[in-house]
Amino acid sequence: MHMTGFEEEVAERWGDTHQYRQSNERTSKYSHADFAAAKIDQEAVTEGFAMAFGNRVGIKSAEVAQLVKAHRDAISKWFYECTPEMQRNLATMYVSDDRFKAYYDSRARGLARYVHDAILVHSQ
Repeated sequence: MHMTGFEEEVAERWGDTHQYRQSNERTSKYSHADFAAAKIDQEAVTEGFAMAFGNRVGIKSAEVAQLVKAHRDAISKWFYECTPEMQRNLATMYVSDDRFKAYYDSRARGLARYVHDAILVHSQ
């Protein structure tokens, strides 16, 4: 199987982790419909964060706490068991990797930092 540049980068960075192996095991069995459903779940969480950010909902609120939980749950449901520690690692990538930052900030400038900060507050 030929890997894309992104897939090669992922394998190089995380190929020796349990989460990488678990994600590969799960996704290797997915149909196109499964991948579409996973994307819908993830987009719903992102839109929830965007709405909260746009409405200036404080990151310490119960509403944002629910979004942080939904974020972790979507990853756990579709890819790998996302522990609070792993979620905090992802949050760091959302602001330090320009690709992730662009994904969030394309919806609203500053959203990547908002999601990052919310995860750090609520992912214990």
